[in-house]
Amino acid sequence: MTMWVFAYGSLLWNPGFEVADRAMATLDGYHRSFCMRSIHHRGTEEEPGLVLALDAVEGAQCVGVAMAVPPGLEGETIGYLRDRELISSAYLEKNLDVRLDDGRTVTAVTYVIDPAHVQYCGGLDLETQAQIIARAVGGRGPNHEYLFNTTDHLATLGLPDEDLEWLAERVRRLMA
Repeated sequence: MTMWVFAYGSLLWNPGFEVADRAMATLDGYHRSFCMRSIHHRGTEEEPGLVLALDAVEGAQCVGVAMAVPPGLEGETIGYLRDRELISSAYLEKNLDVRLDDGRTVTAVTYVIDPAHVQYCGGLDLETQAQIIARAVGGRGPNHEYLFNTTDHLATLGLPDEDLEWLAERVRRLMA
Protein backbone atom coordinates (compact mmCIF):
# COMPACT_ATOMS: atom_id res chain seq x y z
CA MET A 1 0.00 0.00 0.00
CA THR A 2 1.43 3.37 -1.05
CA MET A 3 2.02 6.08 1.54
CA TRP A 4 0.77 9.46 0.35
CA VAL A 5 1.49 12.93 1.78
CA PHE A 6 -0.78 15.92 1.08
CA ALA A 7 1.16 19.11 0.29
CA TYR A 8 -0.49 22.54 0.39
CA GLY A 9 2.31 24.90 1.55
CA SER A 10 6.07 24.54 1.81
CA LEU A 11 5.94 20.81 1.07
CA LEU A 12 4.98 21.84 -2.48
CA TRP A 13 8.37 23.43 -3.13
CA ASN A 14 10.50 21.79 -0.46
CA PRO A 15 9.24 18.31 0.35
CA GLY A 16 12.56 17.20 1.87
CA PHE A 17 11.88 13.55 1.09
CA GLU A 18 12.02 11.36 -2.00
CA VAL A 19 8.82 11.45 -4.05
CA ALA A 20 7.86 8.57 -6.35
CA ASP A 21 4.79 10.21 -7.88
CA ARG A 22 2.79 13.45 -7.67
CA ALA A 23 -0.85 14.12 -8.43
CA MET A 24 -3.11 17.13 -8.02
CA ALA A 25 -5.45 16.42 -5.12
CA THR A 26 -8.45 17.95 -3.36
CA LEU A 27 -9.08 17.78 0.37
CA ASP A 28 -12.63 18.50 1.51
CA GLY A 29 -13.49 20.28 4.75
CA TYR A 30 -10.30 22.34 5.09
CA HIS A 31 -9.14 25.79 4.03
CA ARG A 32 -5.48 26.79 3.47
CA SER A 33 -4.62 30.02 5.31
CA PHE A 34 -1.97 31.79 7.36
CA CYS A 35 -3.55 30.71 10.64
CA MET A 36 -0.46 29.50 12.51
CA ARG A 37 2.12 31.65 14.26
CA SER A 38 5.62 30.42 13.43
CA ILE A 39 8.06 30.61 16.34
CA HIS A 40 10.75 28.36 14.86
CA HIS A 41 10.97 28.20 11.07
CA ARG A 42 9.67 31.62 9.89
CA GLY A 43 9.66 33.67 13.09
CA THR A 44 10.74 33.63 16.72
CA GLU A 45 8.93 33.52 20.05
CA GLU A 46 9.65 37.26 20.40
CA GLU A 47 8.46 38.09 16.88
CA PRO A 48 6.37 35.24 15.43
CA GLY A 49 5.90 34.88 11.72
CA LEU A 50 3.00 33.17 9.99
CA VAL A 51 2.84 29.88 8.12
CA LEU A 52 0.09 28.15 6.24
CA ALA A 53 -2.03 25.53 7.89
CA LEU A 54 -5.25 23.75 7.11
CA ASP A 55 -8.14 25.05 9.17
CA ALA A 56 -11.27 22.90 9.38
CA VAL A 57 -14.11 24.80 7.68
CA GLU A 58 -17.41 23.19 6.76
CA GLY A 59 -17.89 23.16 2.98
CA ALA A 60 -14.32 24.29 2.24
CA GLN A 61 -11.87 22.62 -0.13
CA CYS A 62 -8.12 22.82 -0.45
CA VAL A 63 -6.44 21.84 -3.71
CA GLY A 64 -2.82 20.79 -3.40
CA VAL A 65 -0.54 17.95 -4.41
CA ALA A 66 -0.54 14.37 -3.15
CA MET A 67 2.97 12.91 -3.11
CA ALA A 68 3.60 9.18 -3.13
CA VAL A 69 6.49 7.90 -1.02
CA PRO A 70 8.70 5.22 -2.63
CA PRO A 71 8.18 1.73 -1.20
CA GLY A 72 10.54 1.05 1.69
CA LEU A 73 10.99 4.73 2.61
CA GLU A 74 7.77 5.11 4.61
CA GLY A 75 9.40 4.97 8.06
CA GLU A 76 12.19 7.37 7.13
CA THR A 77 9.72 9.77 5.53
CA ILE A 78 7.23 9.85 8.42
CA GLY A 79 10.12 10.37 10.86
CA TYR A 80 11.38 13.30 8.80
CA LEU A 81 7.89 14.81 8.51
CA ARG A 82 7.24 14.51 12.24
CA ASP A 83 10.54 16.19 13.06
CA ARG A 84 9.73 19.00 10.64
CA GLU A 85 6.01 19.52 11.10
CA LEU A 86 5.40 18.60 14.74
CA ILE A 87 8.17 20.78 16.17
CA SER A 88 5.75 22.68 18.45
CA SER A 89 2.63 20.48 18.38
CA ALA A 90 0.57 23.20 16.65
CA TYR A 91 -0.07 20.81 13.76
CA LEU A 92 -2.02 17.61 14.14
CA GLU A 93 -1.00 14.66 11.97
CA LYS A 94 -4.05 13.12 10.34
CA ASN A 95 -4.66 10.47 7.71
CA LEU A 96 -7.28 12.08 5.48
CA ASP A 97 -8.88 11.06 2.22
CA VAL A 98 -7.97 13.21 -0.79
CA ARG A 99 -9.34 12.98 -4.33
CA LEU A 100 -6.71 12.74 -7.03
CA ASP A 101 -7.33 14.37 -10.40
CA ASP A 102 -7.58 10.91 -12.00
CA GLY A 103 -10.63 10.16 -9.83
CA ARG A 104 -8.96 7.89 -7.27
CA THR A 105 -9.33 8.56 -3.57
CA VAL A 106 -6.26 7.91 -1.44
CA THR A 107 -5.49 8.38 2.22
CA ALA A 108 -2.71 10.91 2.77
CA VAL A 109 -0.70 12.01 5.78
CA THR A 110 -1.87 15.59 6.26
CA TYR A 111 -0.84 18.25 8.76
CA VAL A 112 -3.72 20.41 9.99
CA ILE A 113 -3.81 23.14 12.63
CA ASP A 114 -4.89 22.42 16.19
CA PRO A 115 -7.32 25.31 16.82
CA ALA A 116 -6.84 24.89 20.59
CA HIS A 117 -3.05 25.47 20.33
CA VAL A 118 -1.58 28.79 21.44
CA GLN A 119 -0.02 29.28 17.97
CA TYR A 120 -3.40 29.20 16.24
CA CYS A 121 -4.38 32.65 14.91
CA GLY A 122 -7.23 32.05 12.47
CA GLY A 123 -9.22 35.08 11.40
CA LEU A 124 -6.39 37.62 11.10
CA ASP A 125 -7.21 40.13 8.38
CA LEU A 126 -4.97 40.17 5.31
CA GLU A 127 -3.33 43.51 6.13
CA THR A 128 -2.27 42.24 9.56
CA GLN A 129 -0.92 39.08 7.94
CA ALA A 130 1.07 41.15 5.43
CA GLN A 131 2.59 43.33 8.17
CA ILE A 132 3.74 40.24 10.09
CA ILE A 133 5.07 38.37 7.03
CA ALA A 134 7.01 41.42 5.78
CA ARG A 135 9.16 41.62 8.91
CA ALA A 136 9.39 38.12 10.48
CA VAL A 137 12.50 35.94 10.16
CA GLY A 138 13.07 32.48 11.63
CA GLY A 139 15.44 29.54 11.54
CA ARG A 140 14.59 28.70 7.92
CA GLY A 141 14.74 32.28 6.69
CA PRO A 142 12.51 35.28 6.07
CA ASN A 143 8.76 34.81 6.30
CA HIS A 144 8.26 36.60 2.97
CA GLU A 145 10.39 33.95 1.22
CA TYR A 146 7.94 31.28 2.41
CA LEU A 147 4.99 33.31 1.09
CA PHE A 148 6.62 34.05 -2.28
CA ASN A 149 7.77 30.45 -2.86
CA THR A 150 4.36 29.03 -2.01
CA THR A 151 2.46 31.57 -4.11
CA ASP A 152 4.80 31.02 -7.08
CA HIS A 153 4.49 27.25 -6.89
CA LEU A 154 0.71 27.36 -6.64
CA ALA A 155 0.60 29.60 -9.74
CA THR A 156 2.95 27.23 -11.62
CA LEU A 157 0.63 24.35 -10.75
CA GLY A 158 -2.36 26.33 -12.06
CA LEU A 159 -3.75 26.77 -8.54
CA PRO A 160 -4.03 30.51 -8.03
CA ASP A 161 -4.98 31.60 -4.52
CA GLU A 162 -6.41 35.13 -4.43
CA ASP A 163 -5.57 35.73 -0.77
CA LEU A 164 -1.97 34.56 -1.16
CA GLU A 165 -1.53 36.58 -4.35
CA TRP A 166 -2.85 39.71 -2.60
CA LEU A 167 -0.53 39.04 0.34
CA ALA A 168 2.50 38.57 -1.92
CA GLU A 169 1.83 41.85 -3.71
CA ARG A 170 1.22 43.72 -0.46
CA VAL A 171 4.34 42.31 1.22
CA ARG A 172 6.44 43.29 -1.81
CA ARG A 173 5.12 46.87 -1.50
CA LEU A 174 5.79 46.93 2.26
CA MET A 175 9.36 45.76 1.68
CA ALA A 176 10.06 48.23 -1.16
